[in-house]
Amino acid sequence: MHSLFVLPVDYYLAAWFALTAACTLYVAIDGAKNPEPSVMKWGFVLVTLYTGPFGLLLYVLTDKEPRPGTHEQFVRPLWKQGVGSTIHCVAGDATGIILAAVIVSSLGLPMWLDLIVEYLAGFAFGLFIFQSLFMKEMMGGSYFENVRRSFFPEFISMNFMMAGMAPVMTFLMMGHDMRAMVPTELIFWGVMSIGVMAGFATAYPSNVWMVAQGIKHGLMTERPTEHIASDAASHQHHDHGEHSGMGEGAAAHPENGPRADSRAAAMHMHATPEATSAQIAAFSLASLVLLATGMLAPANWVNMRLSAHDVGGLIMPPGMFMFRDTSAEAMREMSFADSRLVGAQFPIQTRGDRELPFKIDAGVKVFELAASVIRWRILPEVAVDAYAYNNQIPGPRIHIREGDKVRIRVRNHLPEATTVHWHGLILPNAMDGASEITQAPIPPSGFFDYEFTARQHGTYFYHPHAEPDRSQALGLYGALIIDPADAATEVRADHDYVIQLQEWLWRDGLTFPAMPMDGMQPNYFTINGKAYPSTETVRMKLGETLKVRFIGTNNGFIHPMHIHGGPFEVVARDGETLQKSARYLADTVNVGPGQRYDVIWQARERGKWLIHCHIPHHTSNDNTETKGGGGLMAVIEVE
Repeated sequence: MHSLFVLPVDYYLAAWFALTAACTLYVAIDGAKNPEPSVMKWGFVLVTLYTGPFGLLLYVLTDKEPRPGTHEQFVRPLWKQGVGSTIHCVAGDATGIILAAVIVSSLGLPMWLDLIVEYLAGFAFGLFIFQSLFMKEMMGGSYFENVRRSFFPEFISMNFMMAGMAPVMTFLMMGHDMRAMVPTELIFWGVMSIGVMAGFATAYPSNVWMVAQGIKHGLMTERPTEHIASDAASHQHHDHGEHSGMGEGAAAHPENGPRADSRAAAMHMHATPEATSAQIAAFSLASLVLLATGMLAPANWVNMRLSAHDVGGLIMPPGMFMFRDTSAEAMREMSFADSRLVGAQFPIQTRGDRELPFKIDAGVKVFELAASVIRWRILPEVAVDAYAYNNQIPGPRIHIREGDKVRIRVRNHLPEATTVHWHGLILPNAMDGASEITQAPIPPSGFFDYEFTARQHGTYFYHPHAEPDRSQALGLYGALIIDPADAATEVRADHDYVIQLQEWLWRDGLTFPAMPMDGMQPNYFTINGKAYPSTETVRMKLGETLKVRFIGTNNGFIHPMHIHGGPFEVVARDGETLQKSARYLADTVNVGPGQRYDVIWQARERGKWLIHCHIPHHTSNDNTETKGGGGLMAVIEVE
């Protein structure tokens, strides 16, 4: 089930939109009795719908009649007239922009074209519908005459508005949380709301100037004829023949207000505008410069060739920045493991690396692996959203014997394609798992059967070879232990302990594939899917021996693995048992991605002895220590 709630901001947005609905309802109900033309009522309703309590604030401060019969006086100040003019501009233009944004996102057009389409749609909706059509009755003249008269005011106002909206929408949509590009996400509408508020702020000064110059109308008052007559008589000694104190209102000019018998209008729109042609031309030029800056500047920082179909719905790590040449493929690799796809979650006590059972089919050992999205606790308070084999991290241990014939069916329940590579094994090329080289990747909901005969013995592992920097980093790996056909050749110990290393990036409750690059560095580290102090404790007796199989199932770092309490003997490397003459003592081995070391450690003294990475940061949990350490650390307890 698709959930709208992924980050804390989603809960805030839900509350915001609930508040916005209440504010819009109030403005719609209260505004219905406000003495003004219907087009202004709709303007305030739409702007409140787009800006929530800020739209309500503008309505109450500038337009809501405080007492019966006082609307004309209340809306008189020029700053309020400028608000009314901007409200009318934003209501029409923003409606066109938002409708275009929804359509363009659905079509998958690139962001640069998205902005152009939004501008044209906003300008067309504002000019041809909200200005020329909805205002036709009060402006007088034919529809096409109104289009001509409204063109430059709408052009200037729209340019200033889009100059504010464009960069805000671009940076917020193509930044950290690109769910903002998808209309079915709450954050898309949140970005639209912020964009409208930014557009209102940049359009307001130009609208104040145009109202003052008589180029655009401001707020208006509309009353029944009998109300006007009685009101005019009662206020004649105050107004001295002026209409609502605006000097040159539309009601004073029959050519601008042919139905002045039914309204007292405070439009402040002169029959002959006071602005000169040079002023209008300069204002238009300045608006174009700001528009071009707002539309083009984001291209210096983000890849505006991408569309909602390319990257919509992705969430990037908080420290990761997109550049203008960052590809959609790279962004998909770096994005979060979608927590809405989690199919199962497990308590901290659940362990991975459990031995995988098999069936015998005509002498072949048959195993089943299924890759899916789960929530896995690496610490009691830290649950990563991970990719896992058979609902465990590490994936189940495949334990076979040299000479066994095996068949492993891999089912893919991930949102992306995958393969499995059997690291270090000699096998038929078609079974090697190299995506698009030796096999077509396994699509979501698909499966593939890997078949081979084990011709080696030792410590190996399996992992994906389709986008491994993402899928392996998110948890797809598991141990493959092959016993020798001749048991006498096995280097034995009293206890056998497999250690699989991993790095994790967990920020803001989301999991990202850890990578050795800026913004993607890991902040948690695990041994067998757990971080200390949730790692296992190995218990043994004085004098006993322990075989530790270090496996570099991690992606990005070399981990110098060290055991306290004395040196160990290195007996195998990368699955190959060393000749006795080649074995050596050490207390630290550098385990790189893909490498394996088998070492024998003897319990020489009683007590608690550490196994840990010797890079101190890797023995912390998000830069903190818990009970003496963290991350890549485990305890051997000797009795």
